[in-house]
Amino acid sequence: MTQAPATTAFSRARGLRSRRGAAALGAVVLSAFALSACEKPTPLAQITVGSRTASTEAQCYDDGKNIPNEELETCVSERAEKSITVDSGDPVRIGVEPDIADNGWVLFVDGRLVTPTPSKHTYASYNSDQFFNTQPSQPGQAPVPSEKAKVGIVEIDDSGNYKGAWSFDLKRKQP
Repeated sequence: MTQAPATTAFSRARGLRSRRGAAALGAVVLSAFALSACEKPTPLAQITVGSRTASTEAQCYDDGKNIPNEELETCVSERAEKSITVDSGDPVRIGVEPDIADNGWVLFVDGRLVTPTPSKHTYASYNSDQFFNTQPSQPGQAPVPSEKAKVGIVEIDDSGNYKGAWSFDLKRKQP
């Protein structure tokens, strides 16, 4: 009679272990399925001012395939998802992932091309004052700088094909 309780306890433990194993296996399968449904993230671009950084994925990106001009113009004209505030004279550092730098990238501010030749670097630094247009003022008054600027980073290959676009809003810090 001493044998039966041990066998029963052993079979209960084995049943419990197999249920736990099945539950763990089910969780692994569900996790793998959930991950396979996710989209592959696009390369990131970022802007850093002082100790503050804003990063974003591309507004337009098709896994490195060419993007037609019309689509790129639409993407670049959309509202930026990320913004960062700058003081006058602050250094603004722009960083891109190596995948973007391998092709090259150009910088636009408020739709104006700022860097005529594509950069193959992952990092560039600018003075924040370069980003703000000077607004015409009343006759006889000093020009007034704009309060915000839309910065566009556009990946472009050696053939002039657009590959992706990232954008940020820069806001001038108010005194």
